[in-house]
Amino acid sequence: MKNIVLIILLAMISSVTFSQNKSFYDFKVQTIDGENFDLSTLKGKKVLVVNTASKCGFTPQYEDLQKLYEKYKSKDFVIIGFPANNFMNQEPGSNQEIMQFCSENYGVTFPMMAKISVKGDDIHPLYQWLTDKDQNRVMDSNVKWNFQKYMIDEEGNLVDVASSRTNPLDEQIINWIEEM
Repeated sequence: MKNIVLIILLAMISSVTFSQNKSFYDFKVQTIDGENFDLSTLKGKKVLVVNTASKCGFTPQYEDLQKLYEKYKSKDFVIIGFPANNFMNQEPGSNQEIMQFCSENYGVTFPMMAKISVKGDDIHPLYQWLTDKDQNRVMDSNVKWNFQKYMIDEEGNLVDVASSRTNPLDEQIINWIEEM
């Protein structure tokens, strides 16, 4: 009986340890075009993860996100947009409609992923990791609105988060990208 209890306890500790050792690179997502995308292909790059919406007061940030991407994409930096309809139905469109909107209105060329949920009972596993200190080993956070920005370092670790109100060209984000 003691052996069974010990085995169960060790299994529980192992599973907790494994979940705590996940990095950004352990996730797979789907592109806005429906293709599978393994985030491990971004190893060695800084990544800015942004939950986006087409009908939000912050939607014009797409323009500055694109400027940021153009300026730093050759320096091992990438932006990934995750459309989400979690806030006042501000991203009601299909993936195709979202991509068309982004291309036509803001010339978006940075990678856009399929629409997901960034909070609530149906939160995507990546956003569970981004917002839960027990998983990301850095901080707890809540996705408070559209265009919240998560900074991931070259090793797949969460570094910081910037609010929706923080412009993509803000010195907080620029300094993080430019630091060696």
